[in-house]
Amino acid sequence: MVAAGIGFALPAGEVLCLLGPNGGGKTTLLRTLLGLIPPLAGRVRLGDADIRALPRRVVARRLAYVPQATPGGFAYPARELVAMGRAARLPLLAAPGRQDRQVAEAALARLGIAHLADRPVTELSGGERQLVLIARALAQEAACLVLDEPTASLDFGNQALVLRQVRDLAARDGLAVLMTTHHPDQAFLVGDRAAVLRDGRLEGPAPPEALLTPDRLRSAYGVETAIGALATAEGPRWVCVPLVRGTGGGGG
Repeated sequence: MVAAGIGFALPAGEVLCLLGPNGGGKTTLLRTLLGLIPPLAGRVRLGDADIRALPRRVVARRLAYVPQATPGGFAYPARELVAMGRAARLPLLAAPGRQDRQVAEAALARLGIAHLADRPVTELSGGERQLVLIARALAQEAACLVLDEPTASLDFGNQALVLRQVRDLAARDGLAVLMTTHHPDQAFLVGDRAAVLRDGRLEGPAPPEALLTPDRLRSAYGVETAIGALATAEGPRWVCVPLVRGTGGGGG
């Protein structure tokens, strides 16, 4: 999918949630923002520099990517996988030193998973693996995180665990976070702003409550939705519910 007319800035301390249907251009946009493919027009800037003018090692020091969690083919202990995030800050072929390992241990502790440090990542749950990948990104000490559907395939509890950490990384640590998701509820929960990418065109960014309307979600996903505020102990929370019409009754 070739996108056009894309333009936005992501300041420190903000979570931007990017939504859109499959095939709408999200993957192409992420790859462009990460500097993996060149833009056909315009520029991607990291701070005051064009990403194309920066060496890849410099990009990795400023921009960290968190893919969807996968089991992986190697049973690395979690602390070793997290320490790999230091690669961009080491000489070629050098092993992590004492300070690098301290940074990795601090990243594990920051996400509350220090107790998993010696566990092989192949034996962790999906949510635990995702937190390990986020810890690896934190070990890069980059100012911006790009997360590709960080809660994909996670159960309800692990989704909440990962989303809580995403919110804290922006609010407490001041990181800029770009997160793709298919769930409007997640944008309402953790997003400062949201954007919808479909047919190669971007709508937004704007506050989730202003952008994610039933009409826009219908256009993007082809489903009717109901959106409203739910009273909670922490104040009102916006929720989004798809309206699925069944073909039969279920009562007696």
